[in-house]
Amino acid sequence: KKEDITFIESTQKELPPICSDVRQKQRLSIDTLPPEVKAPFPSDPIIPLRTKTTKEFQEDMERALQSGDWREVRGFYLTTFDSFIEINAAFKREANGLFNTIEDSGVNTKFVNAVYDALLNTPQDIQKSVLKGIINSLLREWKGPRTKDDLRAYFILVQNPQYSSTSTYVIYAHLLRQIAALSEADHHFLVHWFKKLSARRFRQLVERLLQFISTRLFPAEPDELPPLSKCAWWIPSATKVLSLFNAANSVSSAPIMSFTDFYNITLEHIDFMEDYRTWQNYGNSNRFSFCQFPFILSTVVKKAIIQKDSEQQMISQARQSLVSKVSRRQRVDMNLLFLNIKVRRAQLLSDSLDELTRKRCDLKKKLRVTFVGEAGLDMGGLTKEWFLLLVRQIFHTDYGMFTYMKDSRCHWFSSWKCDNYSEFQLVGTVSFMKNNNKHQGMCKL
Repeated sequence: KKEDITFIESTQKELPPICSDVRQKQRLSIDTLPPEVKAPFPSDPIIPLRTKTTKEFQEDMERALQSGDWREVRGFYLTTFDSFIEINAAFKREANGLFNTIEDSGVNTKFVNAVYDALLNTPQDIQKSVLKGIINSLLREWKGPRTKDDLRAYFILVQNPQYSSTSTYVIYAHLLRQIAALSEADHHFLVHWFKKLSARRFRQLVERLLQFISTRLFPAEPDELPPLSKCAWWIPSATKVLSLFNAANSVSSAPIMSFTDFYNITLEHIDFMEDYRTWQNYGNSNRFSFCQFPFILSTVVKKAIIQKDSEQQMISQARQSLVSKVSRRQRVDMNLLFLNIKVRRAQLLSDSLDELTRKRCDLKKKLRVTFVGEAGLDMGGLTKEWFLLLVRQIFHTDYGMFTYMKDSRCHWFSSWKCDNYSEFQLVGTVSFMKNNNKHQGMCKL
C-alpha cells in the first residue's frame, strides 16, 4: 500500500550508512587515547524478565480473535520489538544466560514461531507497530561491538514474515545490511544457528531473499521501490546474507535444500557477462558481482560464462602464437590458430589420446580434425563425427570404462580396476573441448 511505503520511508531518512570497518575505526580511535582518559566499556545490559509462555500467548490470540479486544496482544507486540534487549527478554530461554556457543542459540524457537505465525492475523495497526519497533531497534543498535544477544536479535528479526511484502523492503534492506556487515566470527555463529531451523522455515527465508533480489532487479511497478541509484547496496547485502544460508545448507549433516534451489533464475535476464567482467577486473574486492557468489547462478548462466570465457582464451592464445611468430620474423602459419589432430579410424581412441596429450598446450584453441588417408577439409563436420565416434567407443559396454544404469538412464564409472587412468582423463578433456567448440551432436556426459 502507498501509505505503508510512505510510512516506512519517512522513518528511514536518518538511518546511518553502515560499512564493514565502522567498528574498527572506532576501536582504533579509542586505543589511541591516553590511559588516564580511557573509560571502561559498559557491561552488558541486564535483560528484564518476561514470563509470557507460548501457551499463554496463543490463549491471548484466541481471546482477541473471538472478542475483538486486542489490547493484551497489542501490548505484547509493542514491547517485544521495541529494542534488541526486549527481543531477547521475550524469546531467550534464560534471560541472562550466556549461550555463547554455535550449537545452541538460546532462542525459544517454538515461541518465535508462534508469535510470527500469529502476526499476519493481527490488525494493521499492530503490524505497523512491529515494523516501527524494528526501525527503532536498528537505529539504536547499529553502533558498537556486537554481543551474542545482538546476534540473537538479528537471528530472530530476519525470520519476520512481514518482509514478504514489498512495502516493508526498505526496513528489510537495512536489516540485511547490518547482518551482512557483521564480522566473520559473528557470521559463523549465525550459519550454525540457521542450520537448526526447520526445513520449511529455512526454505521460506531463502525464497524470501531470492524474491527480494529479483524484485529489486525487476520491480513490478517503477515507483514501487526507491530508485536503484539510491539503494545500490540492497542486492549486495541480500546476496551476502543468502550466502550464510547457503553455507548453513552446506555444513548441515544432510542438505536442507537442493543446491539448485539457491539459483536465482532472474539473473539469466541481466547482463551477466558485464557482471563477469567486473569480477575479472576487481576479483573479490569491495566491488560487488554475482560471480563472487556462484551458488546463486543457474546452470544456464554458468554455461554461458564458461563458453564466453573459453572463446576469449582461444582467441587470446591464437593471437599470442601469431604475435610470437611475427616478432621472430618467421613465416606465419594459419594452422597456429587451430588445435590440429590427425587420427586413424582403426585406432581412434589411442590416436586421440596420444594427440591430445602431446598437444595439451593447444587445448583451448579451435579444434580441427583430419582422418588419416581421407581427403577433406574440416569445416565442422569431421570434428562432429570425431566426437560422435569417440564417445560411442568410450561408452560402449564392451569397452568396460562405463556401465549403463537402466533406472537413471545414465552411464556411470565401471568398477573395474586399472593402473592407467589416462583414458578417463581423455573423457574429461573431450568434454571440455566439446564445450569450447560448441558442438551439439555429442551426448551428455
